Amino acid sequence: GALRAKVLDTSEPLPMAAAAAAAAGFAKEVLPPSLDSTSKPPAIFDGTTRLYISYVCPYAQRTWIARNYKGVQEKIKLVPIDLENRPAWYKEKVNPANKVPSLEHNNKVKGESLDLVKYIDKYFEGPALLPDDPAKQQFAEELLSYNDSFNKAMYSAMPSNRDVDDDVGAALDKLEDALSKFDDGPFFLGQFSLVDIAYAPFIERFQTFFEEVKNYDITKGRPKLTLWIEELNKIDAYTHTRRDPQELLMRTKKRFGVKYYYGFSLCLQIYML
Repeated sequence: GALRAKVLDTSEPLPMAAAAAAAAGFAKEVLPPSLDSTSKPPAIFDGTTRLYISYVCPYAQRTWIARNYKGVQEKIKLVPIDLENRPAWYKEKVNPANKVPSLEHNNKVKGESLDLVKYIDKYFEGPALLPDDPAKQQFAEELLSYNDSFNKAMYSAMPSNRDVDDDVGAALDKLEDALSKFDDGPFFLGQFSLVDIAYAPFIERFQTFFEEVKNYDITKGRPKLTLWIEELNKIDAYTHTRRDPQELLMRTKKRFGVKYYYGFSLCLQIYML
């Protein structure tokens, strides 16, 4: 009958159906406190899979979102690190580069946020983070390659006392155009994917900073970006990783003024060590 017809209906893309199922089963977790220089190390390489992150780092947030979206919170333990007061054992025992994020899995530690998002997608169960469509896969790589240039354009404008320059507008317009390529959903590849995960933590920070400090609305005149943010904020796997925007802004001003952005700058310090 009607139920069977619904089951056989393939009009809804499978990734979207899987996403809905994942969202329905999302369970919020009690977040552990960040480990600092006074904290003892976990039992490293005891068979437990651990994702080392920082709550304020956008790079680490990418892997945290991927973990949540795949629904593998029970299989990948979250280990937050205090970037301002890092434990010495993290560099000595976990990641000699002293970077976050890191993934401890099968007695090995892997790093680099986008590589880890792909790794989590490949080796853990849950909804796929990349569609099978070759055209979408190719576009995904183009957008992932562009991400660093986009972030550079946005961050470069932050220390300036001048009005927001054309580079910022051009970078945002490029995203607006990218969001128009596929019409089967509001995300970069239509359905939610690793591309959205790559950009989400940074857009989250840029939207608040440019609005509050530069009086510049990054979504103005960009309906696709506006919709993308609205739909992104309906995904529990992402919203559970968000920080209070005003808290991030307060930290920014307190630590660096408007010259640097707190979450990014601390991550950058670690990446440059």
